[in-house]
Amino acid sequence: MTLLTADIGNSHTTLGLLRDGEVLDHWRVATLETRTADEWFVLVRGLMRDSVGLGRDGVPDGISVCATVPSVLHEWRDMLARYYGSVLSVVVEPGVRTGVPVLMDNPREVGADRVVNALAAATLYDGPAIVVDFGTATTFDVVSPRGEYIGGAISPGIDISLEALGRRGAQLRKVELLRPRTVIAKNTVEALQSGMVFGFASQVDGIVARMIEELGVPTEDVHVIATGGLAPVVVDECRSITEHQPWLTLRGLELVFDRNS
Repeated sequence: MTLLTADIGNSHTTLGLLRDGEVLDHWRVATLETRTADEWFVLVRGLMRDSVGLGRDGVPDGISVCATVPSVLHEWRDMLARYYGSVLSVVVEPGVRTGVPVLMDNPREVGADRVVNALAAATLYDGPAIVVDFGTATTFDVVSPRGEYIGGAISPGIDISLEALGRRGAQLRKVELLRPRTVIAKNTVEALQSGMVFGFASQVDGIVARMIEELGVPTEDVHVIATGGLAPVVVDECRSITEHQPWLTLRGLELVFDRNS
């Protein structure tokens, strides 16, 4: 069975074709709130047309979606109804079975992608876990040894932080996110890169250390999993990261689909 998965984030949408946990194909496109259901269909169909994961009809056997942008999710619902009405689809939202107890003051406030990440972490890795998702925001999600979502943290993402500096700093500009030669930079470009790369890496290590301390478990027992489109920028500089799983959310969407189909 070939499953189309869609992780609709604030800035980008990650699409993947999965079969039995294997990512056969994947794409990353801009999340545009002005894009209509018809436009989404043309885009998705075009991306899947030449994929090795689909048959001649170019239609997946199932579709699993999570979204943090309500207006885009509305267009996706319309697209699924109009163009994929015969295909079983699951949209991750309150009421959908995930098997992950959400121990929050208001569980409905937790983003669907964060619950999906927690499910994937609890299923793929034994013991407690912390998922660090590098996207528009950098999110930290904590999974207990019993597989419960027990909370997390949210901080501004790398890209929007750099963009804000460029807008508010009279002599600063947006630069390419690369590892600079040294932490102590010799020019403005590398100074910005140093602050972004090493600064965010230190932030991750600091928050993860505090979370593990609150969990009250040995550090070596906690899986710290990096995911998200911007993870490659800093993951090698984060001393606390134990796993880099770029398709964690897509794997979680497959697990949710299996539990609800």
